[in-house]
Amino acid sequence: MEYFRKLQFRLYTIQINLLFKKIDNIKQRKMKTTNQTKLFLMFTFIISFSIAGAYKLIYGGEIANISYTIMGAIYMFVPTLSVIIVKKLICKEKLRSDLQISFKINKWFFAAWFIMPIVAFGALGISLLLPGVSYNPEMTGLAERFSTMSSPEQVEQMKAQIAALPISPIWLILIGGLFAGITINGLFAFGEELGWRGFLVYQFRKMSFAKASVIIGFIWGIWHAPLILMGHNYPNHPQFGVLMMVLLCILLTPILIYFTLKAKSVIAAAILHGTMNATATISILPISGGNDLLAGSTGLAGMIALVIVILSIYIYDHYISAEKIMNTTISDNL
Repeated sequence: MEYFRKLQFRLYTIQINLLFKKIDNIKQRKMKTTNQTKLFLMFTFIISFSIAGAYKLIYGGEIANISYTIMGAIYMFVPTLSVIIVKKLICKEKLRSDLQISFKINKWFFAAWFIMPIVAFGALGISLLLPGVSYNPEMTGLAERFSTMSSPEQVEQMKAQIAALPISPIWLILIGGLFAGITINGLFAFGEELGWRGFLVYQFRKMSFAKASVIIGFIWGIWHAPLILMGHNYPNHPQFGVLMMVLLCILLTPILIYFTLKAKSVIAAAILHGTMNATATISILPISGGNDLLAGSTGLAGMIALVIVILSIYIYDHYISAEKIMNTTISDNL
């Protein structure tokens, strides 16, 4: 009996040690996730804001030149640079682990490619319903939008270039935007998406889809603040534009995460993001009136269009799709 009591005590001791080890491992994983998230955000914001600050000091924040385009392109790759620093240099992990980098093409790649041009046309239609907004057959809405930040000569030159086009610029933007979305624009969008919809989605995998979308969207929106304050997207309302950008990013994020999870690849999010950037002009080119807070893809009209898309995705996800994503945690779909 004494032998069996000692054996039983030994088994209990082993079980308790295993339990504490398991708890310790869980704590370590949680701490590792927390530390990686903090490091990523620290590097991303410090590097990004420093780049924008240096540009402001050197060029005065002017956005209507090639220097701003180059700075913006570099800015977009900072999230990927931060992921490399955290995952590869600090934590010594493989870059492709947990980042959903897959080039295995499926139907969701194509859906991601076409959805944002549809949103741009939707934002155009909603803009035309707003008071004071009218259709402009001369297609000079873009020139009017940036008239306060460009010289009269530049505005007239832009109008002349549009008038000289052999076909409607809407179709040129659509065709060119679709091509850019899977090439150059998609590449630069990947610079952001690897951080926001790759790294952070995995870091927040224990959260619900809705909570992760709001938090990532908020962070993403704040990250844009230096560019918005220089006049990007909201040239006539840069201060209030920061709030608008945060709201826009919160609305865009569930769509981007949904396509990432459905496609099992962050590349789908990069295609969606890149095509969005390349085709958003469709929503403002053929209109006159309104302002940058109301009309276009980045204004109230665009936000309404995004809400409609989110509701449509929710209906599809809840009633049609075999995989339920929007009412689950992120980890259930990784």
